[in-house]
Amino acid sequence: MEHRVIDNLMRVKEKIEKAATQCGRNPDDIKLMAVSKMVGVEKIKEAISAGVTILGENYLQEAKRKIEEIGKSVQWHMIGHLQTNKVKQAIELFDLIQSVDRLSLAQEIHKRAKNLDKRVRILVQVNISEEDTKSGIESENAVSLISEIARLKNISIEGLMTIPPYLLDPQKVRPYFKSLRELSEEIERRGFENTSMKELSMGMSNDFEVAIEEGATIVRVGTAIFGERG
Repeated sequence: MEHRVIDNLMRVKEKIEKAATQCGRNPDDIKLMAVSKMVGVEKIKEAISAGVTILGENYLQEAKRKIEEIGKSVQWHMIGHLQTNKVKQAIELFDLIQSVDRLSLAQEIHKRAKNLDKRVRILVQVNISEEDTKSGIESENAVSLISEIARLKNISIEGLMTIPPYLLDPQKVRPYFKSLRELSEEIERRGFENTSMKELSMGMSNDFEVAIEEGATIVRVGTAIFGERG
């Protein structure tokens, strides 16, 4: 039991390398984020000692406790829905906020960042499958949202993030990943200021290999590393 996280991590890294190599990509271009929500600090420390450099958290208070205990030797990314009234704390805690999905949130990030004299790195979350239960801007409104956020000087837009439907057959998720990549390419062509589309955060434990084939640069893996949460 004690080496399970390390063993799991090794398996995930091997799969990333294989998926990247098979589609002609450099495995070093793909970042592995370990999704650590509801995972205890000891398990997280085990993952860090085994080489994890990015941790993803969904809930601000939970993340705050962990960051205070573990520290900033790794990057912490916010991947959950962010309330406007939690922005001040979020930009102090996180290295990258992956879940910006509305102008009001971006404006609050900009305002708080300006007060701290910093630029906040964000990804824009797109609800690529248009599910009512998911956060994210609709695909058809993403370009106009980014054109508005791009004017906010204290924000650096670094790409897109999506959470597609959970489907048992990863191949059925492929069209969603492809759509996000195509949207990213369209935004890149527009040449907005303060905007690069260098990151595509997509793919989780059951479908990250397909996401890599479709251009993912960050894969968010929780269960395949830490096991089922309690």
